[in-house]
Amino acid sequence: MRPIVAFGLAGLLLVAGCGADPTPAASPPSAATSAPPATPEESPSSTGQTTSAPGVSGDGIHSDNITHVANVPPGAPLDGPQAWGTDLAFQGNYAFVGNFEGFTVFDISEPSSPSVVSRVLCPGEQNDISVSGDLLFLSIDSVRAGTECDAQRGEPESDGFEGIRIFDISDKSHPRFVSAVRTDCGSHTHTLVPGKSSDKVYLYISSPGPEPESTTCPAPHNKLSVVEVPVKAPETAKVVSKPVLSGQLPEDGIGGCHDLTAYPEKDLAAAACFGDGFLLDIADRVNPKVLQRVSDKQNFSIWHSATFNNDATKIVFGDELGGGVSATCDSNTPKTKGANAVYDLGKDSKLTLRGYFKIPREQAADENCVAHNGSLLPVPGKDIMVQAWYQGGVSVWDFTDADKPREIGFFERGPIPGLGGSWSAYYYNGHIYSSDITRGLDVLRIDDPLTDPASKVRIKELNAQTQVSY
Repeated sequence: MRPIVAFGLAGLLLVAGCGADPTPAASPPSAATSAPPATPEESPSSTGQTTSAPGVSGDGIHSDNITHVANVPPGAPLDGPQAWGTDLAFQGNYAFVGNFEGFTVFDISEPSSPSVVSRVLCPGEQNDISVSGDLLFLSIDSVRAGTECDAQRGEPESDGFEGIRIFDISDKSHPRFVSAVRTDCGSHTHTLVPGKSSDKVYLYISSPGPEPESTTCPAPHNKLSVVEVPVKAPETAKVVSKPVLSGQLPEDGIGGCHDLTAYPEKDLAAAACFGDGFLLDIADRVNPKVLQRVSDKQNFSIWHSATFNNDATKIVFGDELGGGVSATCDSNTPKTKGANAVYDLGKDSKLTLRGYFKIPREQAADENCVAHNGSLLPVPGKDIMVQAWYQGGVSVWDFTDADKPREIGFFERGPIPGLGGSWSAYYYNGHIYSSDITRGLDVLRIDDPLTDPASKVRIKELNAQTQVSY
């Protein structure tokens, strides 16, 4: 288990949670289980009913331009006490949702009525997820006794496995485990980067470390791991490089990165690391090079994530103050902390800080809330993104004016006992999809003159940390 300071919500929840894997006896490990379609929540706009109060729909509150279209709650075998929903990826009419206990494949051909195609039990926190063609990748950031899905939790001092698991998803109803690649300090998150030719893809592995007395997370750990995956022979995937980002570790001794976003068309990547942000040249996919390192010691605690605007003239870096378990969206926390920082990216590859954005609604003292995963809305000529804020909900905000970013829509549920809320919120082919930690998959729609042009854009595949131009 990683040091608490190095993790986001994932590691902190594990510290507080149960130690045993919640594996239902009736469900064999690594098996894909079919399930009937879940019943979507009805929204007032679809039923013709009036709500009890303006801006209330189902069990959430929202801005006038946001409609809560559907919800699919967790289901067996991914409904145990540690079965927290995590990241999402998309392909065609399918959404793939990671979970601490595995992943779910949804048919979203009808966004108002998503149906479960398969649920795969495969414990391995946090199961950050991406897809490419017939392949699906999961990040494993806790030591397991072996590579396959039925492997039990291992000990940090043991010679166990953590890293990347690879699945064949050519049959969405029966995903098949193919192979695994061990990486130093595991894989907290990963970013899929297409190769210069179509026969290979690369995974940039982000993870915190080092961990004392661990055989899987040796010191020093101030690097990424690059995994090369031959598309036609994924069982031969392997680590091909370990590029060092900096010779200087943060003051707390924790190195590595939390997340990285690539923009392959521009041969650029932005890495949010423990201590600083980095701009990378990835023209050589195997050997990324640092172009610039930026710091914000006054406002940023954990550089969590990064997003380019469409023309790569700006980067949004997010700060996960408190690791995702704290109430940082309150009047006691400055608006520049636990927030997003908007940087200009000049033609000389220099980053210049412009402004900050944080959701304007004050949250309760017991609501974990901080900037988390999001993606752009494909609106030509505008810089607009949707973003998860845990119990702060889902926010749509405009940073076209980098000095004065502003929120233009939101959806949130209000306080719940314990930890929860939206882990990731991404825009895909006309709808917003949110992975709620405890409540499953939410589908939202935004209807606003500012964002309506996005509904005309259709893409075949989306991994939010692998940006494509629109």
